[in-house]
Amino acid sequence: MAKHLYLAALLCACTAVLPAAATELVYTPVNPAFGGSPLNGPGLLASAQATNKHKDPLAARNSLLDKSPLEQFTDMLERSILSQLSAAAMSGVIGQNGKLQPGTVDTGNFRITIVDSGGGVLTITTTDKTTGASTTFQIGGQ
Repeated sequence: MAKHLYLAALLCACTAVLPAAATELVYTPVNPAFGGSPLNGPGLLASAQATNKHKDPLAARNSLLDKSPLEQFTDMLERSILSQLSAAAMSGVIGQNGKLQPGTVDTGNFRITIVDSGGGVLTITTTDKTTGASTTFQIGGQ
């Protein structure tokens, strides 16, 4: 037994004297946003989407896949009619040269006012006649 203990001690002493080999620890980021490989992006995104438990309540309600064929047809019909009404309203504000002309167009529920703001910029304001709500945007003429 003492012989075994002597050999174990000798073995430990020999290994303690040997030189240790080591390299530097180098951090390599995984996320492409922080310097990682761009090839990691799709894998990280798939992992995040697979673990995401939150759902957008509006996305489910507005999805075409969740609507019946009758509801889908009704939505397309409404969009088509609105497109035709928009085209009819625009015919009143487009001049012979195909450009918008300053003026006002009244439709059933809306008033569209186009004002020349100078410098080739037109300001278009659409007002809902029933609620009084309005939206305004500008078009720059170049």
